[in-house]
Amino acid sequence: MQISIDISMYPLQKDFEAPILAFIAQLEKVESVEVVRNELSTQVHGEYKTIMTLLEQEMFEVFTHIPDSIFVIKFIGNNRRGMY
Repeated sequence: MQISIDISMYPLQKDFEAPILAFIAQLEKVESVEVVRNELSTQVHGEYKTIMTLLEQEMFEVFTHIPDSIFVIKFIGNNRRGMY
């Protein structure tokens, strides 16, 4: 099953840009997942299980190093790449 997500990350610290960029870079390492960056959020498109596994790993990593972080995520039950 293909899905799309819209994700925003808010590390509650002064240096907030570097952790956001590092998180996105980790998502981009998975070739089967398409990541689209913009100024407000990041869209991720691909297989449900791949994306969910990736999110679990990378969000755990963020919370381990920056526990005062917030993720806002919207899930869409199909691949909406290019439709918005």
